[in-house]
Amino acid sequence: QSHCGYGQGLSQRRKRRVMWKFIYTGTFIACCLWCALFGCKQAEEKTGQKIPEGFVKIPAGEYELGAKGHYVNPHHKTKTNGFYISETEITNKQFEKFVKATGYKTIAEKYHNAMTFKVGLDEFEWYNDSTANWRYPFGTSNEGIASKMDHPVTCICFLDIQKYCAWAKVRLPTLDEWEIACRAGTKGKHFFQGDSTRVTEYGNIWLSRRHSEVNVPDEHLFTSPVKTFRPNPWGLYDMYGNCFEFCADRAGPYKQKKNLACARGGSWWCSKNSCNFFNSVDIGRCDRFASFSNQGFRVVLLDRAY
Repeated sequence: QSHCGYGQGLSQRRKRRVMWKFIYTGTFIACCLWCALFGCKQAEEKTGQKIPEGFVKIPAGEYELGAKGHYVNPHHKTKTNGFYISETEITNKQFEKFVKATGYKTIAEKYHNAMTFKVGLDEFEWYNDSTANWRYPFGTSNEGIASKMDHPVTCICFLDIQKYCAWAKVRLPTLDEWEIACRAGTKGKHFFQGDSTRVTEYGNIWLSRRHSEVNVPDEHLFTSPVKTFRPNPWGLYDMYGNCFEFCADRAGPYKQKKNLACARGGSWWCSKNSCNFFNSVDIGRCDRFASFSNQGFRVVLLDRAY
């Protein structure tokens, strides 16, 4: 009798274990479904729409920037909640879309004040061509942008860029944001390892010794199509060379000079003997109304902190 009673108790215990297994399993599946349906929805509501193509996520964190003893950009630390920056400079195609949608006329088109370049000029010499503008960066006597829609837009000034940003619902990066994105977690003057001459792998710069003549082969004497050169470790192209990139704010020595705008990264015009700003530290500046054929920009998405 005791044997039979033990057997009956064992059977009941097994039944209860099976029942609880079903309850636990059902609860687990229900939780997974809830997370999938509602958790993802809440995450989407928190972060907003999916990240548009052509942008790179810059991680949140604290970063070391600048360089010890640098007058314009001394060593400092800064924190960011993260942001999304365009992987390339804004192209002629993108800017043309803005112009077609708004009918906007750039400062250079209105006032014919663009500064441009031609081989034969002395170092740091530019000249005004009244016909130069974003459609014809080197004047109407030279080729326009019809076959260069994938090149960065140039011959635009800081004020033109603000108009574009308002239309596209984006903004310029700050000086610190630009440097965080450019450095891509590195600490040196360049984001690549080795000799500084390796910059030619990552950026379009002036290869000849002087600007008065071209004495070495140079496939891209002026601007080049975006993504022609290798990206930095975070997937950003042309952080060095191609075009100087305007930033939203002004560096320390220029903070009170409201007529100035700052730009970074160097350009196709920069060489190791002139300018040499194709690095992660140096900061250039020019008048806010000035339109040069080596100035461009990239943008940051609005309200993308995470």
